[in-house]
Amino acid sequence: MDLPVDAAFTKAFPKAELHAHLTGSISPACLHEIWKTKARFDLEDPLTACRPKNAHHDILSFFKLFDTYIYNLCNDRSTVAYTTAEVLKAFEEDGVRYLELRTTPRESTVTGLTKEIYIETVLDVINQHSSEVMSTYLILSIDRRNTLEQAMEIVHLAIKYQDRGIIGIDLCGDPLKGDISIFRPAFALAREKGLKITIHFAEVPESSTDTELRTLLSYEPDRLGHVINVAPDIEAIIEERKIGLELCLSCNVHAKLIEGGFANHHFRKWYRRGCPIALCTDDVVVFGSPLSNEYLLVSRYFGCSRRDLIELSRRSSQMLFSGEFERERLGKLIDRFQESIEHPRT
Repeated sequence: MDLPVDAAFTKAFPKAELHAHLTGSISPACLHEIWKTKARFDLEDPLTACRPKNAHHDILSFFKLFDTYIYNLCNDRSTVAYTTAEVLKAFEEDGVRYLELRTTPRESTVTGLTKEIYIETVLDVINQHSSEVMSTYLILSIDRRNTLEQAMEIVHLAIKYQDRGIIGIDLCGDPLKGDISIFRPAFALAREKGLKITIHFAEVPESSTDTELRTLLSYEPDRLGHVINVAPDIEAIIEERKIGLELCLSCNVHAKLIEGGFANHHFRKWYRRGCPIALCTDDVVVFGSPLSNEYLLVSRYFGCSRRDLIELSRRSSQMLFSGEFERERLGKLIDRFQESIEHPRT
């Protein structure tokens, strides 16, 4: 266990991915194949447009990549199925053994894709890909730009498909847009029906006012994503409630959400406080960093050893939305891996 941490190690050990957007996890190569098939040459080749760490992948233009590009390619049942399957394969190959994908239900008047068909297609692919190797569940996302009526529709869809593997509701979208105070009835209904809640939280200063953050906390989230611009009194509430934190290092650095690079990331602060933490990719393709690399980054910049990383993975297993069975399953996988490292067979 005293050996240096390398990419082979961080890829090998069992991990949980808890904050991964489906469309942001579709590889440029996968989109390129759709682009060729559909002959959508009015759009730039995905191998160029979706190149990781492009200068345009900051918070001001990041969402345009999805609104005007990816959604125009993945807009029917076949492309949704194809891309979902490829995303699942990529996570499994990276050593992810438990995955919670999140997505905003989409529709297209051009192709006849409805939100129900979209959700059913994603769930069908998840079911087909299901194996002893990786368990996958789905979280439906409310966009900050949604109306209350649209948000309630998403919650009702989550309830409708709850028995097929939908386990939670997310609040996401452009942090510079929307009025989050209107969503209280939606999150109250989700909570009442047993759905878990995760919220993109304090991503930029404009969405980190005391009023907004306290409003979001009043929705009783089980987990929070990003937690960047957080005042000490809000930090104290998060720590007291033991709210799980989904930290996305590469996203925060490459989208220019923090200053000072990886070494200045707030992972250090929350890690030292002993808060529940899960390292996550957010949009693995956009920011060019699979989950194994996120673990490599915290080793490189914060001195985490092999043992530290395994323990960090074990801590994240306690944040799963799906329940005790999956927590125990992942915990046993981590225990077995640690045993194989500490007591290798000769």
